[in-house]
Amino acid sequence: MDSSRPPKRTNPRREAKGGQSEFKAPGRKDAYARLLSQHRSSTFTKFLEQYAKESSLLREDNGPHTLLQAQSDKMSIPQGKRDLVPNHLSDSSDFSPSSLKDKGDESSLSLYMVKLSIQNAQQDSERKPGVSEKNRKAQRRDTATSQDGDIESGEELSSFGPNDSRKHQRQRKKNKDTSKETVSKDISQFVENTQDKANLNQLEQEDTKKTKNNNLPKQLEAGKPIALIAKCSGDSHNFKSPHDLKKLQKPTDKNKNNGGRGSRKQVFEPYMTSEDVSRGLKRGELIQGQLRINPKKYHDAFIPSPDDTRDIFLDGIIARNRALNGDIVVVQLLPREQWKVVRSDTDCEGVSEAEAQKGNLIQKNIAQAPHTSVEDQRQFASKDHLENTSTSQSNSGALQMTAKVVYIVEKKHSRAVTGSLKFLPDKPFAMFSPVDHRVPRINVPLSDCPDDFISRHDDYANTLFICRITNCPADSNFAEGRLAKTLGQAGEIEPETEGILTEYDVDFSDFSDNVLECLPKNVPWNIPPEEMAKRKDLRKECIFTIDPATARDLDDALSCKPLPDGNFEVGVHIADVSYFVEEGKALDKTASRRATSVYLVQKVIPMLPRLLCEELCSLNPLADRLTFSVIWKITPEGKILSEWFGRSVIRSCVKLSYDHAQSMIEAPEKTFAAEELPPVDPEHRIDMIHQAVLNLHSIAKNLRAQRFSGGALRLDQLKLSFTLDKETMMPQGCYIYQYRDSNKLVEEFMLLANIATAHRIYKCFPELALLRRHPPPKAKMVDELQELCDQLGIDIDLSSAGALNKSLLSILGNDEYSIARKEVLTHMCSRPMQMALYFCSGVLQEEKLFKHYALNVPLYTHFTSPIRRYADIIVHRLLASSLNCGPKLAVSTEEVHKQASHCNEKKTASKRVQELSSELFFGVFVKDCGPLDSEAMVMAVLDQSFDVLVLRYGVQKRIYCKSVTGLASFHHRKVGKKSELTLLWTPEDPQEPPLEQVISIFTRVEVQLKADGVAMKCSTLLKRPNAIAP
Repeated sequence: MDSSRPPKRTNPRREAKGGQSEFKAPGRKDAYARLLSQHRSSTFTKFLEQYAKESSLLREDNGPHTLLQAQSDKMSIPQGKRDLVPNHLSDSSDFSPSSLKDKGDESSLSLYMVKLSIQNAQQDSERKPGVSEKNRKAQRRDTATSQDGDIESGEELSSFGPNDSRKHQRQRKKNKDTSKETVSKDISQFVENTQDKANLNQLEQEDTKKTKNNNLPKQLEAGKPIALIAKCSGDSHNFKSPHDLKKLQKPTDKNKNNGGRGSRKQVFEPYMTSEDVSRGLKRGELIQGQLRINPKKYHDAFIPSPDDTRDIFLDGIIARNRALNGDIVVVQLLPREQWKVVRSDTDCEGVSEAEAQKGNLIQKNIAQAPHTSVEDQRQFASKDHLENTSTSQSNSGALQMTAKVVYIVEKKHSRAVTGSLKFLPDKPFAMFSPVDHRVPRINVPLSDCPDDFISRHDDYANTLFICRITNCPADSNFAEGRLAKTLGQAGEIEPETEGILTEYDVDFSDFSDNVLECLPKNVPWNIPPEEMAKRKDLRKECIFTIDPATARDLDDALSCKPLPDGNFEVGVHIADVSYFVEEGKALDKTASRRATSVYLVQKVIPMLPRLLCEELCSLNPLADRLTFSVIWKITPEGKILSEWFGRSVIRSCVKLSYDHAQSMIEAPEKTFAAEELPPVDPEHRIDMIHQAVLNLHSIAKNLRAQRFSGGALRLDQLKLSFTLDKETMMPQGCYIYQYRDSNKLVEEFMLLANIATAHRIYKCFPELALLRRHPPPKAKMVDELQELCDQLGIDIDLSSAGALNKSLLSILGNDEYSIARKEVLTHMCSRPMQMALYFCSGVLQEEKLFKHYALNVPLYTHFTSPIRRYADIIVHRLLASSLNCGPKLAVSTEEVHKQASHCNEKKTASKRVQELSSELFFGVFVKDCGPLDSEAMVMAVLDQSFDVLVLRYGVQKRIYCKSVTGLASFHHRKVGKKSELTLLWTPEDPQEPPLEQVISIFTRVEVQLKADGVAMKCSTLLKRPNAIAP
């Protein structure tokens, strides 16, 4: 509301001499009388008296703090705000004359109760025998300056009249110095949170002029907060805006008043205490979840909704309250008036509910009660969504809850970021700008910067540094940090890679001496005879590995032996890493902490020392190796007749690549020469190995057909691979990785082994089994996707994993772009999917939650990659214990659960690092070889941009309409779930009309990939639609 607007009524008693306005609150008796006059019911009067008596008794038992605490809890005021009643009103949606009027009764009642309780407490103190006058006064002072410093004793609530002597006022002012400081600070913070900086500066200048006589309003002389005066007096209608509150404060002493012009305003709200958070979560008033910040729109953040519907939206940096991506946070839902109307399914671009009403969106205006639980508010949102779906307007959307962070449970983000330094003249610090825009800029001391940074700061413009955030003050938009390391020049692969690893907390340091001490000392190492005696000897069998050509950590091997009855003995043999990694040793702790190997384009960050992962555990050819084996007797059709688990010893006869195996599958009649394959053990003929591959391929096809007919789902997405220069490790070329029959062969038997192991360990250890589950997709997003596909004319069944897989197998058309359309649709179907997770079986009570949605199996785990996954090592230990061929388990359900959660986090980080490494190399490739032209297909349409799949390279890119050269204008419209952009191109001939291009899902466009100004980044440019059809 405009603060300059004149009041409706002028109160002459408020006009002071010299033009200075003064405010005089009515006496306490008048305030009480006014309150009672509003509620003349005798029942209400009795209720007030009874409440005061109970409050007095409660105070005698628990003290004044308990009473105020109980009232604060009842009003749902966070602990951090209980000392700042004005802050409780700082929400602009609540602070207005109308809202104050509506809340007047409740506010007056609350204040009245507090005053009665304090007055009774003072009377009790005065009645107590043996209490001196000095002690009584001390008790009153304690009340005045207690934790709830804005609540004063009855004596201190009284105010001076206009004729009080100045000497007496000065004495009162001196006695109340502490209270005045608190009040002044509270008022300043309230005003600063509700007013922009420019208006505040103007107001401060006006206040300085108006208060030269050093006369504070009488209520401030008494140390009473303005907000309480307004409520107590019943004259809340006289406060037209926060400007009026500011005018009542005089910043006379900057050193004492932190709210004056020399102070720094509070940018972020203080966090709630852990006790308040715990109570709020139990009452259902707060929500806990992992924060996810949109990397393309860093102002937008989300946490999952507890009921798996639409995510809860956090709008802007202030709402995130210093939390970073990945942190576990507790949020408080904002008032319904501040919820968002989401216009797009693929982008959370919403408007406030008030703005939605202006746009003729139908919303019910239901006031939110202060104690409404999260569940009730979700029901309101769901109800509104149902009402909105009946509206056929093109701009309508679903109502989405919004929230703000009130507590950080766990800082999952590493707080380490890469970026560049900027010199700030006349400042004792430099500005660090992170590459990741989701992280705030950081002030770092100049002492951390290079010695010549001040004199030669321009020389460091393209230098990458690593900075660690040490503090995020509440009164600044900038974090504070320390420089950890200078990486090198931006744009170079190694510095950029090290920065990525550091940001995602990947430990790439050398293994410590304590870890290396755990490794076998005698190299070359031989299997001890006593260990050989405990294992099944399979060294004479035809066993081989199939891996990528560049693989060095060979986890798994396969065998397939024909049986006289026409069936086969098929074996999956996994490196026995748990033999070398003893539980509780330094090596085990390090592997547990790393949790996974991290695969970059040019190298691998191993979970285990290279002596293990590349030598002693790796199933290298022509070497005796310890393994864990699963051997089945299986029919040619893939029916399992018997199963055996046990520890074994193998000797791989050859290391095949996927290319070798694929060539064998594609040429079943061919006789391969020795020079066409890697070295082969002379005890096994090449044709025998070839036949084993063919038999495995035949069985795998049957197993695969059974899986998918049984309801399994596979969502393959394009993966970019690179060819590297062997010396420089720079990209020479790139291609889309082909997933072929040889890959499917290995996958089927690994899945079979994992499923079999899951059943075994869960049967033996129902409370300790480490399993892997895949929750079903989010129902809300599935419904929206189904509606969108129906509008697009796509016949797709999303009712189950199997139904979806069957739909995707049907080719979308028979033209050359049918494969591309399938890739786009696969991407659309991947959006509602959730991540698969490790978990401990003793934590989840219902077995139906164990299910793996995509595989459509009740139990699943990871057993086949212990060299690169710590979860598999735990599974090996469980399996060994179940077979009585390993030590007894010394872990609890809680320990397994904790390790499972850690493995989930590290696996997610590893996946993201791998993606960033690929983006890094692709940026270098485009810079060296670009610009690159390609066809692309639209995957998603937003209101000002659209995403495309670049068909030649399989990468996904976003094109922003405002950045398109030659575009005259664009227009967005949405009908139902279908979103379209109409682009109008400036004609080459001024006499011609603009060229129109409609962008929707599956539209084909021509794009150009070009090196961006930012190091290692490339931008995607839309080309004029001259020769390409829509």
